[in-house]
Amino acid sequence: MLKIDNLHASVEDKAILRGINLEIKAGEVHAIMGPNGSGKSTLASVIAGKEEYEVTAGSIQFNEEIIDELAAEERAHKGVFLSFQYPVEIPGVSVTNFIKTAINATRKAKGLEDMPAKDMLKMIREKSELLEIDRKFLSRSINEGFSGGEKKRNEIFQMAMLEPKLAILDETDSGLDIDALRIVANGVNKLKSKDNAVLIITHYQRLLDYIVPDFVHVLHNGRIVKSGGKELAHELEEKGYDWVKEEAEAGQ
Repeated sequence: MLKIDNLHASVEDKAILRGINLEIKAGEVHAIMGPNGSGKSTLASVIAGKEEYEVTAGSIQFNEEIIDELAAEERAHKGVFLSFQYPVEIPGVSVTNFIKTAINATRKAKGLEDMPAKDMLKMIREKSELLEIDRKFLSRSINEGFSGGEKKRNEIFQMAMLEPKLAILDETDSGLDIDALRIVANGVNKLKSKDNAVLIITHYQRLLDYIVPDFVHVLHNGRIVKSGGKELAHELEEKGYDWVKEEAEAGQ
């Protein structure tokens, strides 16, 4: 589904990613871990196509199509979803109206007509029930006055409605208490399937107690320096990142 080959990227002429190789297949959950400043959020942003980042070498292939030159909106229409670490407020635009607009924009890009209102309402009802979301929540302005947990739950609801092929969760556990973390993780777990994939960017192991990854990759200085199974996350929690950094530097 996603194949990244020797990816180098920079922002404002500062090199951040220095040769990322990563392959994610349908049905898999991958976690990217690493210390602050290692390039985790940059990787998420580059895959999603955020324009402030420049790819200087390598390629990103999604569903056997090179997407390096596609805008973020075009990548979203093809099924790439990015959950932001700090979701923005959009006063005056309700959660429901935002979702309707996003879904119909994606349908238009595929040459389809707008989703009929009754089908949209049915889908909203089903997904809100799946994620245990109060219907009153959906009439509120996007993220305006939302708690940290509500903002993240809203993003998981957007993900449920858009049904992306690849969901990238960029530090979605940031600032969440245990109850909010459980709700968000439960939503992600309900949405996983053999036809989609999830990439979790996180600094801490605790999220991975709830969303169990198939593969864990450690990022250091813009490179993946170690990969393993879910047990690697526990090892990092126990030992910290210094031992991985020392291994990486010794191997250079």
